[in-house]
Amino acid sequence: MLELKDVEFSVTDADAQDGKAVRTIIERINFKFEKGNFYVVTGPNGSGKTSLAKLIMGVNQTTSGKIFFDGKDITDLSITSRSKAGIAYSFQHPARFKGITCRDLLSVALGDKDEDKLVEIIKRVGICPLDFLDKPVDAKLSGGEIKKIELATTIARNPKLAIYDEPDTGIDLWTISPMVELLKKEQKKYNTTTIIVSHNRAFLEAADSLLLIKDGKIAYTGSLESAEPILKDLSVCSFGGPWKGGENAECFR
Repeated sequence: MLELKDVEFSVTDADAQDGKAVRTIIERINFKFEKGNFYVVTGPNGSGKTSLAKLIMGVNQTTSGKIFFDGKDITDLSITSRSKAGIAYSFQHPARFKGITCRDLLSVALGDKDEDKLVEIIKRVGICPLDFLDKPVDAKLSGGEIKKIELATTIARNPKLAIYDEPDTGIDLWTISPMVELLKKEQKKYNTTTIIVSHNRAFLEAADSLLLIKDGKIAYTGSLESAEPILKDLSVCSFGGPWKGGENAECFR
């Protein structure tokens, strides 16, 4: 339902002496995301994972190549048009809005102000409607709280394709497993094609398929079990940290 054909993304290198050197972030990626599957994109820091997710959403525009969604070419479509087509994006660091409540935000995402529907949505992400529905979405919220509200707004839209960039950012250890269970439940119940950008092993283990990105290219696709040796070779730890080198290499956890 989502196909990337020879997708590339390059930027001008600001550090170049002449200011004209081009740095390639994503290089000729070809991949088909099947409808209703749960994908996790992982890889070393700076490998291009988030850049790839933003290209799909239209936050950044491809330098070359094509992106097809439900058989239609969306390469040149805006974020708004892609959103209307059924793509939703959850940012690693959600925006905060002074003067806007959680109720306001969810009403926009849901397209409905019905109290019962808003309560049902916010309960699905594990927070109390009585405590949060009328709270301002501002700097007073903790990282974990704003992250859950961001998840609620994404879920409220019931998208065809949901992209979550580092959804465990700011989330405590005890909340990660319930979050994985929530996103898997949403995926299965609504047949939502789900793309998670993460290093967290809990997400990697839940994936139907992993995409390992290295230097802007797909270095591996498949199961976590088969990926372990490749992760080690690329100095990527499936527990989220780097590998210590040497013959007895082990993972920082």
